Amino acid sequence: MRSAAPKAPPERPPPPVAPADVRASRVYLLSRGTLVGLLRRSASIAALVVLDVAGLALGLYAALLLRQLVYGETTIYWSLLWREGPQTWLPFLAPITVLLFLQAGLYASRERRPGPGRVLGSLVLVALVVLAFGLGTDYDFHTTGLIPTAVVTCSLAIGLLRAAYDSAALELMRLAGIRRRVILVGDGDNLRRLRAALAAARGGIPYEFLGVVSPTGEPDLPVLSSSLDDLTEVLVSVRPDELVLSENDFDERTVLRAVEQAHRAGVKVRLAPTTTELLVRDAEYVPGQGVPLFELSPPALTGADWALKRAFDVVASIAVLLFGLPFWLLVAIAIKLDSRGPVLYVDRRVGIGEREFGMLKFRTMVAGAAARQTELEAANEATGALFKIRDDPRVTRVGRLLRRLSLDELPQLWNVARGEMSLVGPRPLPLRDHALLRDWHKARYNVLPGMTGLWQISGRSGLSFDDLVRLDFTYLENWSIWLDVTIIAKTIPAVISGRGAY
Repeated sequence: MRSAAPKAPPERPPPPVAPADVRASRVYLLSRGTLVGLLRRSASIAALVVLDVAGLALGLYAALLLRQLVYGETTIYWSLLWREGPQTWLPFLAPITVLLFLQAGLYASRERRPGPGRVLGSLVLVALVVLAFGLGTDYDFHTTGLIPTAVVTCSLAIGLLRAAYDSAALELMRLAGIRRRVILVGDGDNLRRLRAALAAARGGIPYEFLGVVSPTGEPDLPVLSSSLDDLTEVLVSVRPDELVLSENDFDERTVLRAVEQAHRAGVKVRLAPTTTELLVRDAEYVPGQGVPLFELSPPALTGADWALKRAFDVVASIAVLLFGLPFWLLVAIAIKLDSRGPVLYVDRRVGIGEREFGMLKFRTMVAGAAARQTELEAANEATGALFKIRDDPRVTRVGRLLRRLSLDELPQLWNVARGEMSLVGPRPLPLRDHALLRDWHKARYNVLPGMTGLWQISGRSGLSFDDLVRLDFTYLENWSIWLDVTIIAKTIPAVISGRGAY
């Protein structure tokens, strides 16, 4: 008898083939996406350079025009730009300005591009270069006030042109339906906070959330996978522009693996930092300790930083108080005519070092409103240590308008002049809200509280309290006088739009 032929072993499925690393491709730099991105960035930089040079010319003309008016010359000509030496200024100033703007990051991508504060700081450096060159060549400037005047006028001209460009470019991209396609990676509350913060962002191209990679999921978003083990397949099938990862939800090895998988697929990775990283400023390397050690400084302003910020606060607050006096009187009259009670309201707040102080505000509520807060606690619409009611029944008619435009905050300029507050900083909280803070929130009390800050220009009442505190730590970590100027400049459109103000 013939023996039965042995059965062939069952075929095993081929092992999954990992997608090729896009960075290894010889034509990666010549691929369509890379070339389109390069052309887009080149066009953006070229447009900004043209606008900056145009703003420089307009600012110089405005400065020369002001000088003519000061000297009583009423006949104004455009040829001012080409008379009395300016024909040599612009070819000299334009490349210096562009180079210093480039060094200051003013030609970076939209998300990383600094605001008007950095423009002003860079133009101050340009002025110092011009002054040094003039002194070295014995150039006669005719009037010593021309250079600081030109710095102000050029800052205004360039700032306005850049703001117009950003607004027009954003509007065109929105009309064209351009979105940042993003996948969120995280878990639980951190993932929900991350999504809320990204959705509330004011500037830049809006996010389109494609889904989440999360073991628990996120309401209203598809769960693409419950495990990071499948991240490569998710990236290949969905092809997002960005991967935003809540770093606090994963260990270091998992984060590094996820970053590598995303980079292999050609996807940009952004990490949402942990609270610990926001509580400290830049780490400083300490040599000679046997092992690499980095010293973490607390989030506080000391020494020259404090002196510069305080001098800026005093000069600006006193100037606005004096020049705005007629307006303050009109507001006071409107308050008195609308309802009974004092014009000013002293609100007890917690300031630096968790010390209590009296913060001044124009009264926006009826007399005795503070005594009614307990009965309104159930109607509170805010989360965390905040109390906000959109249609608060205690607010008067004039008070509603003052709150809508944030004019009720203006008396705090007196608190700034007295050293109890700063123009920019973490917002001081009432005693009721301070009692509800968690321990990690209290690092915000290492600096003077502010009239405005990142809260006011980043969604205001639309963000959760934890997100607002994280913005405070971000401000402390990245503080500069130009950041303060930028926040003040961005507060004006935020106030006019009234988003989150009630």
